[in-house]
Amino acid sequence: MVGYAFMGRMHSQAWRTVGKFFDLPANIELRALAGRSRGAVEAAAQRMEFASTETDWQALIARDDIDIIDICVPGHLHHDIAIAALEAGKHVLCEKPLATTVAEALEMTAAAVHARTLGVLSMCGFTYRRTPALSLAKRLVDEGRLGTIRQVRAQYLQDWLSDEDAPLTWRLDKTKAGSGSLGDIGAHSIDMAEWVSGQRIIGVSGMLETFVSRRPITGEFSGLGGVGATGSDAPRGPVTVDDAALFTTRLDGGAIGVFEASRFALGHKNAVRLEVNGTLGSIAFDFEDNNTLHYYDATDAEDVQGYHKINVTGPVHPYTGNWWPVGHGLGYEHAFIHQAADFIGAITTNVQPEPSFGDALHVQRVMQAIQDSSDHQSTWTNVSANQEQEN
Repeated sequence: MVGYAFMGRMHSQAWRTVGKFFDLPANIELRALAGRSRGAVEAAAQRMEFASTETDWQALIARDDIDIIDICVPGHLHHDIAIAALEAGKHVLCEKPLATTVAEALEMTAAAVHARTLGVLSMCGFTYRRTPALSLAKRLVDEGRLGTIRQVRAQYLQDWLSDEDAPLTWRLDKTKAGSGSLGDIGAHSIDMAEWVSGQRIIGVSGMLETFVSRRPITGEFSGLGGVGATGSDAPRGPVTVDDAALFTTRLDGGAIGVFEASRFALGHKNAVRLEVNGTLGSIAFDFEDNNTLHYYDATDAEDVQGYHKINVTGPVHPYTGNWWPVGHGLGYEHAFIHQAADFIGAITTNVQPEPSFGDALHVQRVMQAIQDSSDHQSTWTNVSANQEQEN
């Protein structure tokens, strides 16, 4: 694994745990953790139970005792690591968004398509797909229980940046993150809405907004000045990404969609919401109540019509039969464990795991179209799509 901050900790928890609850066709060994600082990576490896460390990701990829490279570093580093790993014959799990630009995502996808011909597989970590309630929602759509899909609406609301004195981090630097709320959380909404509805976005009209244009320079940005300063007295550097994103969409199956992503929505910590409306019914989901799916069946008798609350914890539901008794809910970390189980299953059966790099490239194209629409204040921007060799 490359990277050991928040997402690295989450992925390592998944690798350590997956074999304890899923019958895997292979054993998982945490061989090596890579990071730039020797002392920090060694401490992280001990805590996360990796057997060894590297301070150079190239050295990690060159090792012949490693089969999978798990990429958990900021987006601007994904491209080089993923391509080198694929060319070295390593299977790759890469966190989202796939890259910082469409051009980088195209090159990564081309490398993945070529590697696939050699039996080397890759997947992008849009982990909310592995939330049992959302997986059940997709099943209902696939079974035709909602009829023809007409509308989707998705929100991803957080408030961790609402304090204007919160410090500048790599997530607020376009060169490292690619975009702000759009790529950090809006990308999840795009993938979820498309995956559940079974339709792809083909056009957008978008608006991006940065509410706080300058933030205190501390920590990783201390080289710009202001070491140790905090709050309103600290020197400030520019925020170069969006704080909120609003966009409407048209999908290739005839549906329309409304999306919102914000890291300034006070009172919301991780409100990942999706609603899909069809001709026969609707589903509604909110991750802040993540073990619940609300389902409306329009074919019910009129006197009992209304949203039904489904407690998605039973053995008949996706993934949950591997866990606790009915009614004992799952949490955020479990989706990462499900992701690890699915990835290992795909590798051992030589089946392309989903979402593929090609799927993630499409999300990157949608985000670029939203950025273009906002930049040019245009009413509509088509999503460029040359999907040859993208999956």
